[in-house]
Amino acid sequence: MKYCWFEAGGSPLFGEIEQRSGELWVIGLLSDPMALDPQRKGDVEESGTFEPRRLSELSLLPPVAPSKIVCVGRNYRDHAKELGNEVPTEPLLFFKPPSSLLPSGGVILMPPASERVDFEGELAVIIGKRARKLSRHQDLDAYIHGFTIANDVTARDLQKKDGQWTRAKGFDTFCPTGPVIETNLDISAISAGLTLETRVNGEIRQRGSTSDFIFALPELLEYITAAMTLEPGDLILTGTPAGVGPLAPGDSVEISLAGIGNLTNTVAADNH
Repeated sequence: MKYCWFEAGGSPLFGEIEQRSGELWVIGLLSDPMALDPQRKGDVEESGTFEPRRLSELSLLPPVAPSKIVCVGRNYRDHAKELGNEVPTEPLLFFKPPSSLLPSGGVILMPPASERVDFEGELAVIIGKRARKLSRHQDLDAYIHGFTIANDVTARDLQKKDGQWTRAKGFDTFCPTGPVIETNLDISAISAGLTLETRVNGEIRQRGSTSDFIFALPELLEYITAAMTLEPGDLILTGTPAGVGPLAPGDSVEISLAGIGNLTNTVAADNH
């Protein structure tokens, strides 16, 4: 199932997605797809007034509301090398605050404190049930609700200046996510390889495959949950391929992942 979270009439709603003639449409409303009651999860809501609408016509929300966003740094060899870093021998973790979330169609705001803000297209994993001390050898698909797209926007100059990454990664609007969640993919599909592309103003800047992860998803889940408990709805950003670069006010950045969709945002200076 593919679904989104959008706002209508001042209320957040879950919408079931269908592709029609190459476009994504919301064809009906759903109950909370992450509801704890399995009998209610993803049920079609009774709504005689909802008419199918193009996804592009809706006021989208970030498709998740996580308690935490756990990110993996340098999980592609070429990306580590392009920034002059060593390839890590174990996963490199950091956090982005939930306040950094931004829906598809939202505006990435470049803070006055930074002179270089970069895009980083990534596959994001949504946790489906409480996960603690997992093993890479167990059935991990049972812990995954679905997958979406994220942009790990980074103030690159502040990242280098600060030494740790909290401020550089954590500004408001620095975690565009969505536009949809795909629940029909599994870990084997990720390992086989989904193609990720990032375009800035229509020009391809990144192209990579999830088959090129240094640390595959089972390793990441084992490593992360050895340190912290993951709760339903938590988001894991799995790393970005080579080709990251700076954004400028007026830019449009689009990240696509085969089988999931396209995350699109514009860029503006934060003058407030």
